[in-house]
Amino acid sequence: MNKLALYGGEPVIKEPLKPYISIGDEEINAVDEVMKTGKISGFVGAWCDEFNGGPKIQELENAWSNYFGVEHSISVNSNTSGLIAALGASEISPGDEVIIPAWSMSATAIAPIFYGAIPVFADIDEDYFCINPQSVRKNITNKTKAIIAVNLFGHPAQLHELKKIAENNNLVLIEDNAQAPLAKEDGIYSGLIGDIGVFSLNYHKHIHTGEGGICTTGSDELAFRIKAIRNHGENIVDEVGIENITNLIGYNFRMTELSAAIGLCQLSKASNLISKRIEIASRMSKEISELPGFTVPKIRKNCSHVYYVWAAKFNEELVGVSRELFAMALEAEGCPISIGYVEPLYYLPVFKKKIAIGSQGFPFNLTNREYHSGLCPVTESLYRKELIELHVCSYQLDDNELNKVIDAYKKVYELRDELRKNNKTEL
Repeated sequence: MNKLALYGGEPVIKEPLKPYISIGDEEINAVDEVMKTGKISGFVGAWCDEFNGGPKIQELENAWSNYFGVEHSISVNSNTSGLIAALGASEISPGDEVIIPAWSMSATAIAPIFYGAIPVFADIDEDYFCINPQSVRKNITNKTKAIIAVNLFGHPAQLHELKKIAENNNLVLIEDNAQAPLAKEDGIYSGLIGDIGVFSLNYHKHIHTGEGGICTTGSDELAFRIKAIRNHGENIVDEVGIENITNLIGYNFRMTELSAAIGLCQLSKASNLISKRIEIASRMSKEISELPGFTVPKIRKNCSHVYYVWAAKFNEELVGVSRELFAMALEAEGCPISIGYVEPLYYLPVFKKKIAIGSQGFPFNLTNREYHSGLCPVTESLYRKELIELHVCSYQLDDNELNKVIDAYKKVYELRDELRKNNKTEL
């Protein structure tokens, strides 16, 4: 450990780490059974028995509802389509404002635009990285229609507090729960506290179907509207006798029978899969917390964290080198490393240039909202210099490999003087 790999020393991790793979024989056999039936999809885009999909779709939706204890679960082909359907079901209209966190995957910010709504960015909490209720309150106007709370990195947002804000202002609360299946706040699963929860079954999540998602709700009306938007709802309004047809022009957001079969297997072992991610992240926190200058992930009282990402804060002044240089040294040691998560969403060209639907600036031509640097200072600070993360759902990490990851962090930390000496411009 006397020389950093960055400067010619032997790396701690000599072989690429094994990727996290949760698909096994159960999923292979389940897919094989569906293939033998010849029924790969069971949806029909008209009002009939098949409007709600085939037998595996309905089995998955029922199993999901039973597992989480929710009235309705609606399968979709991605978390993104689930967000779009959730907003449509909530009757979002052109010019409405939807408050979202400045930090998330881009789909959170783009989904409202499909209905001509205006994304309004709230800052995040500096300890738990989720949308800050105080910032939400500051951004509410008479145009606000909904809040999207992202349970980022696997930790719940302040969902009950946000629910109160939503109820007091007659707003819809949607949870983007892509990264936090089985996380809880006050004993209730995230994804179930808002009016609608949206889960991801994308291939790099805790459990997955390759691509896919699930919307959950306790509302009969919202559930029906999500199903209509999922499956060409314009075709059913007369037969069903729907009077309020707002946003019921539908998409094809349908999941296949193959994906549903995989989803059933993944759901059956979700607890074990997620528990392993928690074990890895908890061990990382225990070991790395000993290094001054690192603040390991915090868990808010009465919450549980499922660690899609192990996200720590890095204090450049205490460590004595920049986050970027520390990360370069970790990478040279063979350690998978990421910094800053994603840039604040309002940095995306769609917001900088205010061009989205068509070439005339719709829907931004319906608002005076501006998107600029400094809009959400906590998010920007974390992005630019503080956050350092391990993507827990990207690597298998048995005990031996996890030990090496931890050893890499400790080696770079112990030899940070070497980084300083070789980089004269550092702190």
